[in-house]
Amino acid sequence: MYTRRKFLTSTAIAAAGISLAACREQAQANGVPQSAAPAAAPATVASAGVLNSRAIPSSGEKIPVIGMGTSGSFEVGNSAEELDPLREVLKRFFAAGATVIDTAPTYSVAEDVMGELLAAQGLTAQAWLATKLSGVSGRDAGLAQFNDSLRRLRTDKVALLQVHNLRDVKTQLALARELKAEGKVRYVGVTHYVESAQDELADIVQAEKPDFLQINYSVVSRGAEKRVLPLAQDLGVAVMINRAFEDGKLFAQVRDKALPEAVATAGVSSWAQAFLKFALSHPAVTVVIPATGKPDRQSDNLLAGYGPDLDEAQRQALIAAFA
Repeated sequence: MYTRRKFLTSTAIAAAGISLAACREQAQANGVPQSAAPAAAPATVASAGVLNSRAIPSSGEKIPVIGMGTSGSFEVGNSAEELDPLREVLKRFFAAGATVIDTAPTYSVAEDVMGELLAAQGLTAQAWLATKLSGVSGRDAGLAQFNDSLRRLRTDKVALLQVHNLRDVKTQLALARELKAEGKVRYVGVTHYVESAQDELADIVQAEKPDFLQINYSVVSRGAEKRVLPLAQDLGVAVMINRAFEDGKLFAQVRDKALPEAVATAGVSSWAQAFLKFALSHPAVTVVIPATGKPDRQSDNLLAGYGPDLDEAQRQALIAAFA
């Protein structure tokens, strides 16, 4: 079902292997010296409390603020070496109470891999699955693609169906709404991933008022603040954020830098958490979907979903780190 599930027991989380040492190791991997991690930070996901959630404006349903993407990370082969880390990534994700998974039929085998791993671990019903009508034109092509996505994901419905990158947007959005009326989709949305497309995205959102929009937003790419995010707030459209790490490029830029003091003293213990909290600190944002195939990075990403949002001074401190 498409609701935020409660935390598993501490035994289950312990089995997921989310430890203080792992979080510290990941903080170092993400460019934060161990000494920069404040003692006040949550030691483990298990001790951090309940993952924050936010309401979808069109329904009031709450979803966890940390989701996950699948582009790249789940585009793998079928060897144990490739699949075993992904099993652990999913185990930690669901153990923390996270549920939102974003994928697409055009991410090569990502839907197949995700569908197989969820089914094998009995997690399909707990997943809040989002997929896309991607790279197709015409109603028949869109419907065929959607039905194939259901097959690949091993489910009979998804939570969110998005028109990817505004391709054939009016036809595909109409189809998505048909599928919503049939109960195969809970929400409909539109997506893009570059700032140059944000005005077009905003125009579509203003005209169509979908349940969701998905767009890029990060500490160095803040164009969505100009029109897209305020519009979403005004119209009651949920916002899913992609590329909060700039496809990993942000980590290279801060490799030898300590976190700004204003951020570190707020309980943020890695650059990954800082980048995710930056995106989440905009009031229009509902959920952010970092992609990873590494279990310890998943643990670190999840820690961004606890505690208060960054305040304006902390946001500005992060922005200044890239000036």
